[in-house]
Amino acid sequence: MLNCSGIRAKMAGCSGENLSKTESMIETMADGQGKIVAQKEVAQAQDAMLSGKMGACAVHLTKAMHVGGMTK
Repeated sequence: MLNCSGIRAKMAGCSGENLSKTESMIETMADGQGKIVAQKEVAQAQDAMLSGKMGACAVHLTKAMHVGGMTK
């Protein structure tokens, strides 16, 4: 059986506050492929959150943060 506790600890919580922080960070990024990818991940996170899919939201938000460098 796979232990997911370590994975969950590294994932961003899906909340309006975390989405806002991530969007603000992305706005400061230089234009380019990384910024586009991060914006798409945030859009997918928002869509998942509105659909009540909090796990999917957290995955997309975490990906956006990695692309944007927030988790380094």
